[in-house]
Amino acid sequence: MSLSKVLTRAALGVEAPLVTIEAHISNGLPALTLVGLPETTVKEARERVRSAIINSGFTFPAKRVTINLAPADLPKEGGRYDLPMAIAILVASEQLPADKLTHYEFLGELALDGALCSVQGAIPAAMVAIRAGRQLVLSAENQGDAGLIRQGSSLIASHLSEVCAFLRNELTLPAAQYPEHQGDAPAEDLADIIGQEQGRRALEITAAGGHNLLLIGPPGTGKTMLATRLPGIMPALSDQEALECAAIASLVNSSTLHRQWRTRPFRSPHHSASLYALIGGGSLPRPGEISLAHNGVLFLDELPEFDRKVLDSLREPLESGIIAISRTRAKVTYPARFQLIAAMNPSPTGHYQGQHNRCSPQQVLRYLSKLSGPFLDRFDLSLEVPLLPSGMLSGQRARAEASEQVRHRVVAAREIQLARAGKINAHLNNAEIMRWCQPAKEDAEWLESVLEKLGLSVRAWQRILKVARTVADLAGDTAISRYHLQEAVSYRTIDRLMIHLHNSLQ
Repeated sequence: MSLSKVLTRAALGVEAPLVTIEAHISNGLPALTLVGLPETTVKEARERVRSAIINSGFTFPAKRVTINLAPADLPKEGGRYDLPMAIAILVASEQLPADKLTHYEFLGELALDGALCSVQGAIPAAMVAIRAGRQLVLSAENQGDAGLIRQGSSLIASHLSEVCAFLRNELTLPAAQYPEHQGDAPAEDLADIIGQEQGRRALEITAAGGHNLLLIGPPGTGKTMLATRLPGIMPALSDQEALECAAIASLVNSSTLHRQWRTRPFRSPHHSASLYALIGGGSLPRPGEISLAHNGVLFLDELPEFDRKVLDSLREPLESGIIAISRTRAKVTYPARFQLIAAMNPSPTGHYQGQHNRCSPQQVLRYLSKLSGPFLDRFDLSLEVPLLPSGMLSGQRARAEASEQVRHRVVAAREIQLARAGKINAHLNNAEIMRWCQPAKEDAEWLESVLEKLGLSVRAWQRILKVARTVADLAGDTAISRYHLQEAVSYRTIDRLMIHLHNSLQ
């Protein structure tokens, strides 16, 4: 048999399209030709595959070998095609039988001695292979990834010779095992925070409704401490959510994935991060921070120090929950349903007007104007985190409420939301807001007058209603009252700050 076909999977975002490796051996000068839009790393597979075949005890055919990676218009990169190419050559040269090839897909990079190495994106490939009714054969180094998928089983091997023995019915390959739970890393606890009761309350509302939160205050008041404690009061990831997060993380680095896959992502990029680092990019796009934070938290500290174009690029993903990256050679869509938590100082010096602030109102306004109005509209809550009052640190105080206690209330509120609308409040669309978040007529008129005084948009009005709905859910109330609206409006610090600055300049 001089022609063989072996199935494998490419990596295109969180998708894993099918790729057929065709190998043809013909008479002619010894050569190995790769066609089908291979990248440089795929072309380098010539020497890896040749050495791996020889060092595994097989003979590399001294003829003209042509390998086609179909479909030809799909970009292909990485060493993930080494194993299927080696199998295709050995089958085409009649050193291996072809009767099992239609039931399995192969994925893995080969070392020169024939050892199988791990590849990125093993989870999406294994999931799609199972849906297609086939088993994926991959490196034992990827067992922690493939074992996370309980719906089906993937087979693992450590060496090319093991895969060959399996195809000759001389060996049974083990199935990838679900990794043992090694215990979650201890989460940061809310009980560690001194004071800041309003900040704790805003954090609870944020977790219960999935809202975006902006923290404003001088340095050292606990903004970052509050933000890092948000994952600890959020509900645990469901199986589907955990698998989505694991699939995205496997495209970047899967070395410790199985040890933390049940933990909600918490990403905190530095303010020097580029546009592509945040939203993703590259000639064949890779996920950025917003996708790695899917189903978790994206924390942006020192918010005004980020480039304005970088921040404005978050506006669409915050609304849609996805990011579509278009390039000449590929268009990739990644999920990006994350909670945005940001922290900032009220002025360039870090303080409000007073003895510590040497800035004029014009300088403060210029500093805050680094953030566009449409971007600030995406925050459901903005809160001042003030300096602690005198005597708070030295006086005796009872231990604050722990994260576990708060999380019970958050979980109960989310169960109410899921039973009512099938989604958390932050994800309600316009029609659902009209149905589930409408206050009484006199309360609606009061809210409209507040919006006029603050100069807020219709988007801000919708977000206030959603926050009020969450406040009511935490209290166990079925209807939104004036009290719930007042608390929701109280979390609009940034709007009041901007109005104060404009008034001081007049």
